[in-house]
Amino acid sequence: MNQTIRIISFIGLAAFFSACSSNPSSTLALQKENHEFEVTGLGKTAVIAKNNAIMAANKTCSRQIPIIRNESTSYNGIFKNMTDEQTGQSITAATEVLGGILGYSPKLQRDDDYQTTLTFFCQPKST
Repeated sequence: MNQTIRIISFIGLAAFFSACSSNPSSTLALQKENHEFEVTGLGKTAVIAKNNAIMAANKTCSRQIPIIRNESTSYNGIFKNMTDEQTGQSITAATEVLGGILGYSPKLQRDDDYQTTLTFFCQPKST
C-alpha cells in the first residue's frame, strides 16, 4: 500500500513538473586533455540519446571524423530509484494507455529520460 501511494504521488509530481520543462537534446562539447572532447546527448529513448550525442560529436569535429574512445548510456527516468528500467517503462506505458482510455494522456516520458555521454577525438578525413 505504501509503495503504491509513493508511485502514484511520484507520477503526479513528475507530470506536474514536466509540463513546463524543456531540455536541449545535446550539450556543447567539453574539451579535455590530449585533444579529447566530451558531449552528452539526451532523449526519450536510449537510441535518441545516442543519436543526439553523435550529432553533437559530428558538429564538434565539423569537417573531421569523430573517433569515439568511450561511450556510456544511463536511464534517468522518473522511476530510476524506485524500480528497474523495464518496470518503469511498463508503468509508463500502462499509465499512458489508461489515460488514453479515460481521455487524459499523462506524459511520463521526458526528453531527458536517457543520457549518453561520448568521449572522442577528431581525426582528419583520409582522401
